[in-house]
Amino acid sequence: MIDHTALEGLRTGLEADDYAMEVTEAGDRLEVRISAGPDACADCLVPKDMMRSVLGSALGVPEERIDINYPDETLEPGAG
Repeated sequence: MIDHTALEGLRTGLEADDYAMEVTEAGDRLEVRISAGPDACADCLVPKDMMRSVLGSALGVPEERIDINYPDETLEPGAG
């Protein structure tokens, strides 16, 4: 289901701003957890709807199946 080449490209982009991304397949959904390192750029994360669109396009997954958790949030399926 996941395009791993595209996923690695997205991870590399986030790592440049001191973020890490963990993606887990949960049934027909993707759970995306983004964590911030000590030098993370506070203004570098795009809004979740934009991130969901980028992930959906890059990974070939419908946006409505992507749950996103940004730093300091609790992931709730279908909420993010």
